[in-house]
Amino acid sequence: MKLTIKKTFISFNKMFNVKNYSDPHLFNTLKNPKLKGVQMEYYELHPENPQLRFINKAVKVLSEGGVIIYPTDTVYGIGCDIFNKDALERIFNIKNDSGTKLLSFICSDLKDIARYAKVSDYAYRTMKHLLPGPYTFILPGNNNLPKEFKKKTTVGIRVPDNSIALEIVKQLGNPIVSTSIHDDDDVIEYTTDPELIFEKWQNLVDVVIDGGYGDNVGSTIIDLSGDEPVVVREGKGSLDIL
Repeated sequence: MKLTIKKTFISFNKMFNVKNYSDPHLFNTLKNPKLKGVQMEYYELHPENPQLRFINKAVKVLSEGGVIIYPTDTVYGIGCDIFNKDALERIFNIKNDSGTKLLSFICSDLKDIARYAKVSDYAYRTMKHLLPGPYTFILPGNNNLPKEFKKKTTVGIRVPDNSIALEIVKQLGNPIVSTSIHDDDDVIEYTTDPELIFEKWQNLVDVVIDGGYGDNVGSTIIDLSGDEPVVVREGKGSLDIL
């Protein structure tokens, strides 16, 4: 298999403790009345064996149009239910981006990916060797995509090697649409401390999930939409297998 590297860049404590923080301004601006008046929540979860009751609390917020911050196997992400238009608009506003170029879908497994993207034989074989892991794959979208993504010819797909992220998606029953958290849009630097993430983002989201310190390197992005893989960004994921 020929590998092409495309030289472009996509800009894109106490265990089991739960803390509640109130922010009236945030919840007065929520579009979804189901969440109005709800307290912003901060969960500290075990990274390998997260307590299901806290996962379900986060899933309930997502299903009602909320936005969460959560850990992955690379950097922390901010995400919402892929099928909730109002929540998606909130993320666009938070990131100051009216498009979808910064977003990826967090899926639970290869079967879940095939529900939303067209997967060729070589793409399937490549992803099977690398997932779950610190990779984002660019694939052609299919007809099951929400209408907000219908105009996009390709979508970014992730299956992170992180128990918290995968359990959230599994319990939600469909992908999270997500983007990474970084400090500056011009110089990409990632905050790794979840408590510092909370301090900065608490007025913008509904739940912050602390799964321990995050990484400061993003995922490796590989375009599998053509006849051969194209590396768009070299990140945490190794390219040796390619």
